[in-house]
Amino acid sequence: MKLARFESSGWTGIGIVENGAVFDCSGIAPDVAAIPAILQLDVEARVELRRAALGRGREHALADVTLLAPIPRPGKFLCVGLNYLDHIEETGAKRPVRPTIFNKQSTCVIGPGALIHKPRASEQMDYEGELGIVIGRRCRHVPKERAAEVIGGFLIVNDVSARDWQAHSPTWTMGKSFDTHGPTGPWVVTTDEIGDPHRLDIRTWVNGELRQNSNTRHLLFNCYDLVEYLSTAFTLEPGDIIATGTSGGVGFKMTPPRYLGDGDTVRIEIQEIGDLQNTVVAEPANSGFIE
Repeated sequence: MKLARFESSGWTGIGIVENGAVFDCSGIAPDVAAIPAILQLDVEARVELRRAALGRGREHALADVTLLAPIPRPGKFLCVGLNYLDHIEETGAKRPVRPTIFNKQSTCVIGPGALIHKPRASEQMDYEGELGIVIGRRCRHVPKERAAEVIGGFLIVNDVSARDWQAHSPTWTMGKSFDTHGPTGPWVVTTDEIGDPHRLDIRTWVNGELRQNSNTRHLLFNCYDLVEYLSTAFTLEPGDIIATGTSGGVGFKMTPPRYLGDGDTVRIEIQEIGDLQNTVVAEPANSGFIE
């Protein structure tokens, strides 16, 4: 299933996407008020939810709704650096012997079509098209051979990066977590619909120019490696997102570097999932506040 969070006429709902429409399932059952709750359902319960949504849920044409970030505030937004060999080569970094883990603050999350702010404080904003894992079951110490059991689905992530701020600290967190620098979506596709996640074409365009062109089979540490590694240290919970890393072709390693600016549009497409598109605007002058 494709599970979307959407807004229509001031109403925010959760729905199942099929045939160019989204079928609202928000009121079908009280325990499916958010996508992570659906990911925890067993196969039979999901089948019944789909049947009920398509039969009784309000139908909206996709063109008539605004898609939102499927998981607006993930408990964890974990990321993997240096996970494609061509990206390692273009950066000049050493091949890691274990996953390079960092996090994005969850306040950076935005959805499809939402505006990415170019920070006043940064002149080196970059894109990174990535496959995102969404955890579906609470888990710890998951062996690689069972990792597929705890993955609920997949989505697209744009790991927007302020490269100058990324260099401020070896943790990278500051440069990865500016508000609006976590586009995700367009929906969560459940694992039964994806099958093997290590055969998916992934491409990134900027203003229609193809910048990144790879396949998830080139992941150095694949999805199951990452679940095993991360769950060794801490509990993974439904709705946690793991961005699996980006391939070669990022802007800051071009000659000369080609950073994102006001008016640029980034579109990321992953086979079997769809595409995620966001446009850059200058950070609004009134973005500061104290509450």
